[in-house]
Amino acid sequence: MIKPHGSDELNPLFVYDTTKNEALQVEAEGLQSIMVSSAAAGNAVMLGAGYFNPLTGYMNKADALSVANDMKTTSGLFWPTPVLNLLKDAAGVKAGDRIALKDPNVEGHPVIAIMDVEAVEEFSDDEIALISKKVYNPSPDEAHPGVDAFMEQGKVLLSGPIQVLNFSYFLSEFPDTFRTAVEIRNEIAERGWKKVVAFQTRNPMHLAHEELCHMAMERLGCDGLVIHMLLGKLKKGDIPAPVRDAAIRKMVELYFPENSAMVTGYGFDMLYAGPREAVLHAVFRQNMGATHFIVGRDHAGVGDHYGAFDAQTIFEEVPAGALQIEIFKADHTAYSKKLDKVVMMCEAPDHQKEDFVLLSGTKVREMLGNGIAPPKEFSRPEVAQILMDYYKSLND
Repeated sequence: MIKPHGSDELNPLFVYDTTKNEALQVEAEGLQSIMVSSAAAGNAVMLGAGYFNPLTGYMNKADALSVANDMKTTSGLFWPTPVLNLLKDAAGVKAGDRIALKDPNVEGHPVIAIMDVEAVEEFSDDEIALISKKVYNPSPDEAHPGVDAFMEQGKVLLSGPIQVLNFSYFLSEFPDTFRTAVEIRNEIAERGWKKVVAFQTRNPMHLAHEELCHMAMERLGCDGLVIHMLLGKLKKGDIPAPVRDAAIRKMVELYFPENSAMVTGYGFDMLYAGPREAVLHAVFRQNMGATHFIVGRDHAGVGDHYGAFDAQTIFEEVPAGALQIEIFKADHTAYSKKLDKVVMMCEAPDHQKEDFVLLSGTKVREMLGNGIAPPKEFSRPEVAQILMDYYKSLND
């Protein structure tokens, strides 16, 4: 199986030993505690689940700035986005302290991790602006939800290793879908898959997405597909994870051969960082055991901040050998009226725009909200029904 990023073995930071986990929870009751941001809690989940291998905790200022500037830590580890624990103030925490990190996303705010604080530092306004520019590269003419969320966290940085005690709300709310990198690696091995392609989604999958996965599997000669959906916080208006989950599972049940596709999810908030986030997605797909990863048009983008294929060309900046996972570059896929099937638009040079079935996201949401199923050339009817039921529930 493909090796994880940066090490020979996967090193998840979750404390799996029950006795030790319980002892740490007891210890946490006597430690100073701080409430972390949703982003920092998501980072803890990803560290605990092994997706952020080989990191051992939150980055310090030097590493964060090095990653923002050069996509590598000060030790030379290739990494595309800073992994931070930012606060508005240090709350009296100092270097050398052992503290409990409380989860803002779960009622009662249980301790999600214990942290050994190695440094307490503060970013200047210029440094925050630099990270925002390098990582998110927002257009000056349009608001950016990822930048807004980053700016809201504060400028005080706590760095150091952590021990993760739970997976926040993801395991309880998505017991059939949330999987750690460890679990996915194990299931890939159990299924006997050797070549595996991963598909990232934060939306329901329409016919074009489904056919893109079939194309990738066929062209790469893959044994299996891992549909890996984001289960964390999205921007306003995005379809909730349980609805996406139901729609995707129905599609796989009806339109994929048995033992060819896994439906899984991971606990992280969307960054909307476009190209940099596409590279991050590749890192944790390698860590979960995928050999290939589909990167499509405007991958992880939002609004008009990024060029259509920026998330593909950024991989040309990845140093040779830094990642083992291979990228399957995909163009926009759509149903061709001429050919009576879904194609990559770049592979149909004799087509005009009107030869494709193209619907904007706004138009699709409008149709679903009015109880109108999109055409079968755009969406499977069984998937459309789940989405129509969701939109109907909003109006009831």
